[in-house]
Order: sequence, then structure tokens, then C-alpha cells
Amino acid sequence: MNKKISLGLALSLIAVSMAVTFILTSFFSLQSFNRKVVDVNEKSKKYTSLQVLDSYVRENYFGDIDESALSDGIMKGYVSGVGDKYSRYLTAAEYLTEKNENSGELVGLGLTLAEDASGYMRISEILEDSPAFDSGLLTGDIITAIDGLDVKEAGFSEGMDAMRGTEGSPITLTVRRDGKSDDYTFIRRSIEVKTVKAEMLGSQIGYIKITGFKQNTPDQFISALERLTANGATSLIFDLRDNSGGLVTALQECIDPLLPEGIIATAEYKDGHTETIVYSDDSELDLPMVTIVNENTASAAELFAAALRDFGKAPIVGSQTYGKGVLQETNEMDNGGAVILTVAEYKTANSDCYDGIGLTPDYQVENEDENVDAQYNKAVEILLTSE
Repeated sequence: MNKKISLGLALSLIAVSMAVTFILTSFFSLQSFNRKVVDVNEKSKKYTSLQVLDSYVRENYFGDIDESALSDGIMKGYVSGVGDKYSRYLTAAEYLTEKNENSGELVGLGLTLAEDASGYMRISEILEDSPAFDSGLLTGDIITAIDGLDVKEAGFSEGMDAMRGTEGSPITLTVRRDGKSDDYTFIRRSIEVKTVKAEMLGSQIGYIKITGFKQNTPDQFISALERLTANGATSLIFDLRDNSGGLVTALQECIDPLLPEGIIATAEYKDGHTETIVYSDDSELDLPMVTIVNENTASAAELFAAALRDFGKAPIVGSQTYGKGVLQETNEMDNGGAVILTVAEYKTANSDCYDGIGLTPDYQVENEDENVDAQYNKAVEILLTSE
């Protein structure tokens, strides 16, 4: 039997429903408002404290204040205060250097420098095809002066600033070796950083060492891959030891030809949404592969090794990796500087995020004898026995 309700009762029910909806909406809106008020009050306290500090310093500091340096210092302090070791603020000059390094093109002499115990600079590496390569400089040489600037008196940071310059500009280094000092004059120029090294091991195994993932790494990697396979490589070793990572976009271009079609890696952001960060097309190289890692293998390099293993392409040889599975985003500021901020964590499509944990190799091997590369030897052994 059909039941009917009166028009009056229907209107009453509608009125009650609207009232309940209004009450619930008002309740949650009030909660949201209260949270925002607390947040605003907390922010106000922080900025008031900063204003008080600024007034005190300006009234009492015995010296001149560089307003640009002060602004950069405040920005650096703010990002540092977040407490994330991967997030940082870059000044305009630092951001320019960062962009140049990511591009894989550097302007300079081709020297990697370290702070020596003496207070001067020590040459730790000399890049091939660079102004310094054929100059007679050697790793271990000590740079005591740059264009007359005493490195020990100026400090390592100021010394590094003095090393920088535009393409085509001259620079004179005073270099000490075995107690004797000599001057070397160079012209700075653009240098392509080689992040990929490749060679044949015998007649069948192709070996590729990747030291970082920069904008020019994919071209170097694809060229090396094609050269090795054309020379008869029937298996491949990817050496990612001491590779601290780099650009995810460069990683994707390198790993794409090695994996089957589909989503390779995803990132999860603060609001819970997920994005694909590495995708592979339908071309796939079907050869036996092995990756070598160590405790300094991190970030994009870990993702490279994890993806190859998770998709059944290559076991991992070596020691536990660093464990960086979070993604940074670079946001350029109006003053020419930039904020590099951790915005998401990522993982391969087939496994969990390894941030703070690292990758555990399938074959855990430590290089205990400095004269024997046991990790490299194990990788070769795996490929030879798989044939």
C-alpha cells in the first residue's frame, strides 16, 4: 500500500534538514576560523619578534649593514628553520651556479677543489678537456693565491668565489708543490661535464659508470649504450657508486630504453595526490644487467637501481645505499634567488619508499681491500655465470 505525507509535514522535514545542515556547516566553519586565528596569531608573534630583533641590531650594531646580504641571510635562516636537510635557499649568485651545474656545462678551469689542512686549497680532481688539464697541474697540488688573493687569509669560501668568472676572462693561480711555488695563468671557458663513462669488458660485457644525472647526461648515456651494443655487448653493468643523484627528468630519459612500457615511479605530495614522475615507452632493451651501488648512492641514482630491480631487469650488488626518497622542487624568487623545497616522497610503482632506509643489495659485498674492487668483480661474475 502506498503511503503519503502531507505538504505541511514535507515542508517541516525540509526545514529541519536545512537547519541541521546550517548548524553543521557553521560548526566546521567556526573550527576552521579558530585554527586560522591561532595560525595568524602565531605568525604575528614570529614577525613581531623579528621586527624587535631588527630594531635592536640597527640601533646597536657597530658597523654597516649590507641590506642585500641581510635579506639573503633572513631567507636562508627561514628555510633552514624548517629543519629539512634537503631544503635550502639560494642567493641569486648561488642559484646561477646551481643552474649551470645542473646543465652539465661549467665555466671555469676544470678543477675540483677541497679545503686543505694548511688553510689553502687542494686540487682533488682535474677534468679532461679543460683549461687546467694540459697545464702541468696535478691532483694534490696546493693553490695558495688567486689573482694575488691569499687563500689562507681570505678563507676557503672567498677563495671559491674568486675562482668564479665569466667565459673568456683570465685568472692566475699560485700553486705550491714540494715546497716550490709557481704561477699559472688560464682563460676561463665553458666545459662540458662528463657524467657517463663507458667501456667494453672483454668482448661481451658493457660497463657504464654514471656519476650524476644532469641535463646532458641522457645524451651521453644513450650514446654510450648505443656504442656498447653496436660493439657486441650482450650484457651490461651500471655502476652508480658515489652517484648522489640529480635531475629526475634526466633519470627518466636514461632509464626509459631499458624498461617496459608503463608507470615506473610516482610521487605523493602533501595534499595526498599522486603524480607519475617516471614513465617508460614501449621500447625495451632485453639484455642481462647488473647495478653496483654503495653507501653514497642516493636519490635519482637509487631510483635507477630500484626501478631496474623492481621490474626484474637487474639485481643490485654492493652495500646499503644512502636512502633519499624525497623530491625537491625549485621555485625562483623575485630577487633572483630560489628556494629548493622538499615537496613529496617518491617510490617505484612496485615497491615502498626507501627514504631513510636505503636499498639493500641482492648481493651484499664490501670493498674491504683497497686494492681489490670486490663489488665490481661480483657484478662481472654474475653476468658471466648467467650466460
